[in-house]
Order: sequence, then C-alpha cells, then structure tokens
Amino acid sequence: MLTQNAKSAAVVGPDGKTLTLADLPSPDIKRWVTRRKAEVVAAVRGELLTRDEACERYGISSEEYEGWEALYDRFGVKGLRTTRLQNYRA
Repeated sequence: MLTQNAKSAAVVGPDGKTLTLADLPSPDIKRWVTRRKAEVVAAVRGELLTRDEACERYGISSEEYEGWEALYDRFGVKGLRTTRLQNYRA
C-alpha cells in the first residue's frame, strides 16, 4: 500500500519517456549536458527525489539547481546549454 508521501517510482522525463532513479545520471558525473540537467529537474519535480537529495547526489549547490530550474522554465532544455549563453540568458 502506498502512502501519500511516498516517492514516485517513475516520472515523465524531459523527452516524454519514463524516467526512474536507475535512468538518472550517475552520481559521479563530470560533464553536464542539457539532457542530464533536464532529467534531474524532471526527477525533482516528479518527486523521484528531493532537491536536497539531488544536490547532495550530484555535488551541486541549491543555487545551481535553482538556476537550472529557472532556465528550464524560461527557455526549455535549450536554456540549459553552457554555450551561447547570451542567446538564452538575458
């Protein structure tokens, strides 16, 4: 029996496919591409893990995660690019 505060087993990822904890980027990831950032944002929003768990798991600050979330909201996956930032962050 599931309780109301039980975490989700799977969520819809940024590409529309099902995303589970096993599908998330490895905790020791060194290269953050847009897809991986978007997957972490989707996992937190879908309650697959909490923001604090995501920050701890990936060694990122809460501010960095919040930045990803804000860029994703404003520009979608393309906003998470690290190149040509002037096109997306104004």
